[in-house]
Amino acid sequence: MTLLSRHKPVKALGALALAAIVLGGVLAAWSVPVLHNALSGTSPGMAPDVCVVAPPTPYDPASGLPLTAPRVVPADARCPVCGMYPARSRDWAAQVILGNGDAQFFDSPLSLFVYLHDVARYSQGHHADDIVASYVSDADNGHWVPARNATYVHGSSARGPMRTGNLPAFAEAAAAQRFVRAHGGELLSASDVTPELLHGLRATAAHGH
Repeated sequence: MTLLSRHKPVKALGALALAAIVLGGVLAAWSVPVLHNALSGTSPGMAPDVCVVAPPTPYDPASGLPLTAPRVVPADARCPVCGMYPARSRDWAAQVILGNGDAQFFDSPLSLFVYLHDVARYSQGHHADDIVASYVSDADNGHWVPARNATYVHGSSARGPMRTGNLPAFAEAAAAQRFVRAHGGELLSASDVTPELLHGLRATAAHGH
């Protein structure tokens, strides 16, 4: 047997091993969203309704913040509605504070309102009456604004984390109106954000994904 012939089986085994690694990676990438969708009751290709792992962030008394004050978004916090990491899109982030001090963080006002309309679904053992504060990010400067006081823009051309307008929020109605002049859309108050409007926005976001 020549030196070349002795190396052929080694090369063949190396090629097979490489193919196995590549195939394993493909299967892993495919299986994660399929398992996620199966657990959350969502069809492949659609945005899941419930994040598999999105634990709340406990209140830290050593922070010196009042219990109901807005918190810094942790890098590892996940949105309980869509599973995204709000810290990666801080300009759109939102949060709620529960009565026990726990905080849940959201990738956008859209996900926040979805949560507020069905708290028990996304935070087991809790309901709407447990929420003591909710905040959205001012699209102008990133400052936290009480969600009930903000002005929102629906139907603009701005694309947020979920690839739709995502209801950008503003502390001042005048700032929201300037945004509308630049990007289109209409002004809404928190009470205008109905389940029907949310359903339409989420359907658009799922299609975008």
